[in-house]
Amino acid sequence: MKLTVKQQRFADEYILTGNATQAAILAGYSEKTARSIGQENLTKPVIRTYIENRLEELRSEKVADQQEVMETLTRILRRESKEMETVVVKRAATIDYTLANGETAEKVVYNEYAQTIELDTRNSDVNRAAELIGKRHAMWTDKAEITQRVIEINVGDYDDDD
Repeated sequence: MKLTVKQQRFADEYILTGNATQAAILAGYSEKTARSIGQENLTKPVIRTYIENRLEELRSEKVADQQEVMETLTRILRRESKEMETVVVKRAATIDYTLANGETAEKVVYNEYAQTIELDTRNSDVNRAAELIGKRHAMWTDKAEITQRVIEINVGDYDDDD
């Protein structure tokens, strides 16, 4: 069975609001019956399955997987990614004005404005990315302390007849 357009709108609105009554109203159901239809829709397997699948898709879109993490670290390591930083820039401007006695004068004013600049990746970030990639691939291991317990058994204490 396939969802109707109205059922899909209901499911999509329910995902956004978490409220079945409100989702039913926004999907176009009557306000008088919205509460009962909203609850009924949530019990329909086809709608429930659609909601669960869509929520799973949304969850997976928000969380980076291993491949994405490794690609990001590699871009940082290779300095392929730039950092953006906002700085305050002061720019001098001269203003000509006339004094009360008729003479002209100049005044220097400094205007401040924000500017976004692109910076190369810092060495510390490159080193950290290399370290994390190295750990992932077990390129080095930490020292491990191994203790051994030895139990001595004296063979002479036992007779062959026992």
